[in-house]
Parts: sequence; C-alpha cells; structure tokens
Amino acid sequence: KAESIRQVFAYVGVAYDDVRIPQDKWPALKPRTPFGQLPLLEVDGETIAQSVTILRFLGKQFRLGGRTPLEIAKLNMVVDQITDFLEDIKTYMAVVIGMAKGDKDTLFNEVFLPNRDKHFALIEKQISGEFILGHITWADIHLANTLESLACKIPNVYRGFPTLKEYVYRVQSTPGIKAHIAARPDAPF
Repeated sequence: KAESIRQVFAYVGVAYDDVRIPQDKWPALKPRTPFGQLPLLEVDGETIAQSVTILRFLGKQFRLGGRTPLEIAKLNMVVDQITDFLEDIKTYMAVVIGMAKGDKDTLFNEVFLPNRDKHFALIEKQISGEFILGHITWADIHLANTLESLACKIPNVYRGFPTLKEYVYRVQSTPGIKAHIAARPDAPF
C-alpha cells in the first residue's frame, strides 16, 4: 500500500524519508500508530494514516487531483472500485501470497476470474484517453501500481484487457515513476 505513495513522490520529484519498519520492530510501534497499521505519512509533526487518505492528501498538495468536485468524485469512484475488487478477491490472494490454505486453481476460476472480468471492465470504461481524467493523477498512479502488483503475482492478469495493460505501462513509464521502479529495493512491502 505504501508503494503508490512512493510513486506519487517519485512522479513529482519530491524527496521524502522512506522509513521501512522491520517485522521485529513492528509490534512495539503498532500501538503508537493511529489505527495499528502502516503506511503512515508524517507532515509538520502530524501523522496521517490510511493509504488512500495519504494519496488524496498528496494529490491535493501536488495538484495531482481533480480540478472540480465532479473530477474529484470520479477519481475517488475509480479508487473505490479497485478497492472493491481487492476485497472481492481477498480469499484467492491470501492463498497466492501464502497467508491461507486453499485450492489456488479453484479459487482462481471461481473467485479471481469472475471478479477480474467484472471489475476490470468497469474500470476500463473510466479511463478517458491516456488517464482517468486525461492527465495523470494520484488515482492513476495508485490504480496502475495496484494492477501491476497483481500482474507480478498472477500470470496473464490482463488477458482480455489490453487497454488496462497499456494504461499501466503508460503510467509507469512516466520518467519519475520509471526511475523509481528501476531503483526501488526488492522488498515484500
């Protein structure tokens, strides 16, 4: 969830402290966080939690959001849709990443594929030209990162959705994001 945030900073070229918490240090830190989870963003001594809230904040700070209330709503709508998709496939993903036991092939066919087809078709309709609003936004960066994270774990995730595959490539080929992806550490989070 923090990677979309890192990519927003990379896109705008703003330096930040990328503090990654080792698993053995997390239990001591967890109770001191607003909701017992990461990522967090510290700004002027204040802590902001919830990854999408952080992304919305950065979108506003860096003018990577909508320009009108309707554009803002459209960005939120697309991000909420990808969140719904992730919720709908969580039983499959838990098996894929080794956090639960189950028949991966059955879950792929019965959980992942129908949800992918439904949600990807809906999301694809929301991309106007090259990006959601015709210019890159925080929501484009988050959507592309989320889809590419899935593609790293699920072969042929874009099968039947070449427009989404091209969209992800377009977003992740922007100079700041491309450089960030090439240089980022190989880490699970």
